[in-house]
Amino acid sequence: MAARDEIIAFLDDLLDAQAFDDYGPNGLQVVGADEVTRLVTGVSAHLELFELAAAEGAQMVLCHHGILWNKQSLVVDRQRRARLEALFAADMSLAAYHLPLDAHPEVGNNALICDALGLDLGEPFGDLGGQTVLTIGLVILVIYMFLRSARATFIPGREPVPRGELIERCARVFEREPLAFEFGPEQVRTVGVVSGGGASALAEAADRGLDAFITGEPSEPGMADARERGLTFIAGGHWATETFGVRRLGDLVADRFEIEHRFLALSNPV
Repeated sequence: MAARDEIIAFLDDLLDAQAFDDYGPNGLQVVGADEVTRLVTGVSAHLELFELAAAEGAQMVLCHHGILWNKQSLVVDRQRRARLEALFAADMSLAAYHLPLDAHPEVGNNALICDALGLDLGEPFGDLGGQTVLTIGLVILVIYMFLRSARATFIPGREPVPRGELIERCARVFEREPLAFEFGPEQVRTVGVVSGGGASALAEAADRGLDAFITGEPSEPGMADARERGLTFIAGGHWATETFGVRRLGDLVADRFEIEHRFLALSNPV
């Protein structure tokens, strides 16, 4: 058993949550039981997840996408009421970490995607409130260049990875066939990664001279932009590219506080 507030303090500190100017609040969003013996994690906070977490006997739900967003209406409508009622009925807390969980160099979505693909995490770029992120219009996301199996030519003894192999790795890691526009070099040396809805970062990746760009959710201009900029664009799914961080966070919390953890993979085709 662990104190709710100690878990939240640990996560806030680990992810430097207060340093981010995000779309909504990071950290504790709904207060539940004071003590936690079982934690459930999931990508997005919605009614089905809360109902399943309650059935698991969880006292806390930890998500990447919470239920509070700055641009949403302040009215508690029927949909939001049902979500809150499910949390209240089970006395479950809800915590969510958005940009901090994308950006973290060890437990963040992008860093973990790099590791899963067998690629070294290289230099991040862009800035938001002192944090290393990429800002493109209304989309504020994290992007990394990375090199290992994708291997830059300036690393002695390293060889590039074939474009087709990179796409195959994405299919294995994201557990679905990605959408790929193969307009970049046959031999890939550098790749940009933005988990989730990062399609608008393609231009920045091209300006950086990257060979390929991986994100979650595609956009309509992506095919033409990739073709005209000579870049391979790979979309692995918004949900599929954002399972990594929250699952790792749950494992960390379980190990540190000696509580039970279960990640609920409520798959979303988007």
